[in-house]
Amino acid sequence: MTWCWRIAVFASINKKVVLRPVASVVKMHRLLLLPFAFLLAQAQVLADDGCTPDPEFGESCPTHCGVANVLSKYHTHMQDGATTAKEDITKLEDQREKLEININTIHEDSNHVTTETQNLRSKGYDSIELILEQVKILESVSLSHDNQIKELVELYKTNQEQSRTLQAKLVSIVDTCKRSCVDKTEESISPITGKDCQQIADNGGTQSGLYNVKPTKAKSPFLVYCEIDRGIGWTVIQHRQDGSVNFSRGWNAYREGFGYLSPTMNSEFWLGNEKMHLLTTQDQYRLRVELTDWDGEKRYADYGHMKIGPEDDSYRLFYSVYLEGDAGDSFDGFDFGDHPSDKQFTSHLGMLFSTYDSDNDKYDGNCAAQDGSGWWMNRCHAAHLNGQYYPGGIYVKDEEAGIYDNGIIWATWHDRFYSLKTTTMKLLPMLRQLGQGQKRGDY
Repeated sequence: MTWCWRIAVFASINKKVVLRPVASVVKMHRLLLLPFAFLLAQAQVLADDGCTPDPEFGESCPTHCGVANVLSKYHTHMQDGATTAKEDITKLEDQREKLEININTIHEDSNHVTTETQNLRSKGYDSIELILEQVKILESVSLSHDNQIKELVELYKTNQEQSRTLQAKLVSIVDTCKRSCVDKTEESISPITGKDCQQIADNGGTQSGLYNVKPTKAKSPFLVYCEIDRGIGWTVIQHRQDGSVNFSRGWNAYREGFGYLSPTMNSEFWLGNEKMHLLTTQDQYRLRVELTDWDGEKRYADYGHMKIGPEDDSYRLFYSVYLEGDAGDSFDGFDFGDHPSDKQFTSHLGMLFSTYDSDNDKYDGNCAAQDGSGWWMNRCHAAHLNGQYYPGGIYVKDEEAGIYDNGIIWATWHDRFYSLKTTTMKLLPMLRQLGQGQKRGDY
């Protein structure tokens, strides 16, 4: 019964084997191999020692000798199978370990992905909320802008109507002023003409006022103010009195002239460099400079053989001599005590005319741009009759504010930071003799 029971157990075990997870299968195979190996060993011993049949086994159950014979017959085959099974089990164990590693990795990746997904979802929710807030703000701003645009459109329409009305009024006023000015000017212009004001006086002009002159080389006549006194006719080329005209102008303006000519010379003007050139190159002329300070004191300076060169020589200033006067000779320069060469650096004889857009001076910078005028600049000046107009006369140098000695200056009379009240520059032929009381004029 012992051997028969063993075989029955073995058979029953084999009949109940089912598929299980890898680890369970491996353990089960190990358990099965242990008794099977034991039986093989006993069968090998019985086959070698011989066997005596046991009648107790009966016919239905083989004797233990028969069992030993059967086991001995299949011993080699079963041994190989066991070895193969063992190798398979080893491989299964390796694969199981790899699978466990992969499963752990997958779990870790899954956890990471889950975390990232949660983070992205959280950020996404935050971003959506922020975008929604911004959309609300933009909608509010857009609505506000729409209302503002409507208001501005209405305001623009209103302003446009007002602008049309004002333009119409302005055109009407300008037309009225032009007619008035033209009429008064034309009525004030004397029909007497000449090449200069002295010739007009010689031709019968007795009253100071507006006349047309035509110098020898001029293509057409032009209007000037003539100061006539007892047969002496001065041609006025510059006048300053109240700062009503801006003298900070470019080359073209100084070439053509600017300002206003009035019958009573109650206005400011620059006759124009080209006209001055035509006048001074047809004859020999005396230049008189008349000055008034803010205390009402008047002085003058006369220069002989004054001449203005052509435009291609930048309207260079020439004169032969300082004739007379009580204002001093500022055209010759002045020693301000700043530099040993001050007098040389501020002399105006032979200097070219400069404006802010045509720098012809001897200074490293631009004197005309710095001082806001057009003049015969050196490095820069001792006389400066086209400078800035400072009511009251006194002004202070302030380089940070761009204020230098840029006033209406005649340095041989007043300090360079004293701006004069009125100035006049006028021409008279050198051959014309001044009568009694006419040397200083009646100004």
